[in-house]
Amino acid sequence: MNFKKSFTVDEIKKKLEHYCVYQDRCHKEVETKMKEYHLIPEAKEIILLHLVQSNFLNEERFAKSFARGKFRIKYWGKQRIVRELKFKNISAYNIKTALKEIDELEYLNTIYRITENKNTIIKEENVFKRKRKLIDFLMRKGYESDLIYKTVNEIVS
Repeated sequence: MNFKKSFTVDEIKKKLEHYCVYQDRCHKEVETKMKEYHLIPEAKEIILLHLVQSNFLNEERFAKSFARGKFRIKYWGKQRIVRELKFKNISAYNIKTALKEIDELEYLNTIYRITENKNTIIKEENVFKRKRKLIDFLMRKGYESDLIYKTVNEIVS
């Protein structure tokens, strides 16, 4: 037989507090997690309100740490970060605030560095094909096209 363990609202509240403490979360992630517990709408409301009021759930903090992390660890460009934050239903205001976490000089140095690194890996001899591969790589990373073309043209000549 398959028995589902049931939890009290307080137990679920504690579980979700730990979920939010372990890593910054957005509302969408917490709501998805809550579906596992098959809560009634009133209980969901109570728990969400508690998490927000107790500062376990903070959309602005989430957006800032998401932007910093994806840029510094995965070297994502601003467009990719914006796209992913929109997918997580983050407000335009919080997205704008999150992008301020990325230092402009560090951003330019990063696109330059990852382009140079990728350029050394690419085995393509044809200059146009090499540029195309670099451009595609940087587009996937989410950098702005004008910045991509400028960087690629400086590195591959």
